[in-house]
Amino acid sequence: MDITNRTVFIAGGTSGIGLELARRFAAAGSTVIVGGRRTDLLDRIAAEGFATVVIDVTDRGSVGRARDTVLDGFPGLDTVVTMSGVGFPEDLRDPAHFEDAEKTVDTNLLGTIRVIDAFTPHLIGRGGGAVITVSSGIGFLPFPLMATYAASKAGVHAYTEALRAQLAGTGVEVAELVPPAVATTLGQSNPHALDLADFATEVMDLLGSQPTPHEILVKGVLMHRWAERDGTYDDLVAQRSQALAMLPGRRGDQT
Repeated sequence: MDITNRTVFIAGGTSGIGLELARRFAAAGSTVIVGGRRTDLLDRIAAEGFATVVIDVTDRGSVGRARDTVLDGFPGLDTVVTMSGVGFPEDLRDPAHFEDAEKTVDTNLLGTIRVIDAFTPHLIGRGGGAVITVSSGIGFLPFPLMATYAASKAGVHAYTEALRAQLAGTGVEVAELVPPAVATTLGQSNPHALDLADFATEVMDLLGSQPTPHEILVKGVLMHRWAERDGTYDDLVAQRSQALAMLPGRRGDQT
């Protein structure tokens, strides 16, 4: 993918990985529009010189209004990144977790679908472009403490594969970014989280490859992506299950 002359909309780009990639695309020469829910963050990002738009990916009306605003201002839009995501620790023994589970699926999976649905007709109509979805290493190697997050990201992976098959022949590329733990708000408690700047550098190098990889896999996520193939899956899930001791009343459990 040529990353030097694109017009990129990043839904959920007001912090973390999304904002860092926005800055990297802009530094490479592309035009970037950043979307998010929080107007205070959008104001700060606009002060950096980015175009911004309010979007709540859990609200189909908001997504449609954001699409119209973006396409009115940037009719040459050729790249859409579906970055929005949330994740919560869950105790699956307690049905009270369902509210967090519902919010996670609505944002991570259905939010991805809403954004793709909004922009796909435009990309097909122009005869080319790219959709970049964002799944997670946790979608391939579950972290049992964040069960619905893992399930939602596995769903993003499967949906991305189907989208790529259905858009074949339209000129629209479909790539899936698969982050491991990265030192952002969501991953900062993980001592093994990758440095955000290092992660972004590796991602942009991979995105700039020709042809664009179907999956953007930095070195730090390969152990997650290929755990089943490499025969390490069961041991790694068992190791990651030790985090369940963080849940109230679980410290003495055998995990």
